[in-house]
Amino acid sequence: MAAEFLKTHGIDLQDEMSNVQFPATSTSKPTSDIPADDQRISRKRIHKIVNVKLPCRDPERTWDLSLHDNCIHSIDPHDPQGQDTTGALQILYGNGVFLLPSLCHPHVHLDKCFLLSDPKYSDLSIRKGDFAEALALTSKAKARFTPEDLLRRGRWLIEESIAAGVTCMRAFVEVDTTVRFKCLDAGLSLKQQYRDACFIQICVFAQDPVFSGEEAGKNRDLMEQAVQREGVDVVGSTPYVETDETNMKKNIDWAIDTAIQYGKHLDFHLDYNLDESKNPMVYQVIDALKKREWINRAGDKKIMLGHCSRLTLFSSDEWYDLQRQIQDIPISFVGLPTSDLFMMGTPSDPKDGSSRVRGTLQIPQMIEQYQFQGTFGINNVGNAFTPQGNCDPLRLASMCVGIYQAGTKGDAELLFQCISTSAKAAIGCGNLKAPKLEEGDEADFVIFNTNPSNGRRPKGSLAELIYDPFEERTTLHTGHVVQLGMG
Repeated sequence: MAAEFLKTHGIDLQDEMSNVQFPATSTSKPTSDIPADDQRISRKRIHKIVNVKLPCRDPERTWDLSLHDNCIHSIDPHDPQGQDTTGALQILYGNGVFLLPSLCHPHVHLDKCFLLSDPKYSDLSIRKGDFAEALALTSKAKARFTPEDLLRRGRWLIEESIAAGVTCMRAFVEVDTTVRFKCLDAGLSLKQQYRDACFIQICVFAQDPVFSGEEAGKNRDLMEQAVQREGVDVVGSTPYVETDETNMKKNIDWAIDTAIQYGKHLDFHLDYNLDESKNPMVYQVIDALKKREWINRAGDKKIMLGHCSRLTLFSSDEWYDLQRQIQDIPISFVGLPTSDLFMMGTPSDPKDGSSRVRGTLQIPQMIEQYQFQGTFGINNVGNAFTPQGNCDPLRLASMCVGIYQAGTKGDAELLFQCISTSAKAAIGCGNLKAPKLEEGDEADFVIFNTNPSNGRRPKGSLAELIYDPFEERTTLHTGHVVQLGMG
């Protein structure tokens, strides 16, 4: 019963969940522009969380967590008699709900999200559904971007993500002669505004060529200015948009040199094709990283390679060879299945359509069989690259059960790692670890009301949450319950 959540002191978990519940079935978006300095976040510090289920522990027991200095101070078996009765502590009462490490977007485009939801871009609808059209429609949209527009759509993405349990994300913002620093300015403003609810890692991103065409030099100059801005964390580039392989290699070399020079992480959109006649550029990336001594010169900075659908054509021997070449270079691969399934599935003969290869990295196999570091993310949401999907990584993980034929309980744990602890590690925001929570871990959690009071079936395992994600959630960031829309 709902009354079981009520206590005479502390915090009512069900009330908190109702305040931050993630409405997956709702497609409505705010219509008013909110000033950038409006405070839309309310936080409540929590000293203790009691009577919750934890992953990778005895499923028949519940646990009490004490928090201190934004971390887990202790984890103990639940003691019904050991609760604070003085009211001095802020206590979150779980009543047997499931608590997990918070979620992460390792790869999401902040500036071009929800273009298909915004009436401003209603004339830019999808007609072909291919990559060339997506680039063209997005270029037209970018020409209309305004600070208010970027902030509005960016808030939609960030707030829906936080409500889903996300407390960390790598957000791409484009820099080129069309938008100049508009997207970056909006991204940095949003990073500051939501700093108490989610860590937003800003990646300045060269979607357009930086070595091919008349604007290339200007694009490169703008990127080099952007990467020096305070609050920028990552250099991102897209070698495959260059006109030829020579310029692709120049793009790769330049991005690596820039990341090393300014002490940034590095992120490439790479090998986004299913053409066996094209040489995979991943080898050029590895070679350039070695020649520039990334391991010795870049400190703790990491490299992410996204899409890489060309690699899905590799034989087993080629995968093992790639792993040997990478050696100790801190490279992670990020699969982007929602975009890959939509972009890579166009048949060679549209009238036939019987053969639709879906080229997306087989992340679980890459991790388990070939020992790569890997994760997956939502990439785009609500635009011509990816019209479908939403901001919930858990729903993506659920879809990946079918994509990867990953249906065992062990698979479920791995899929969860890919949207949580592994994703954070891949972007340099944590250590690679299983979802099992330990003393000393950061107090960033997502809590699922897996014991609903309205008669719906309970869900008692991590696998069940992956198979059928539960919507009622509470997000904690640095030991605080986060509430949104408070401005």
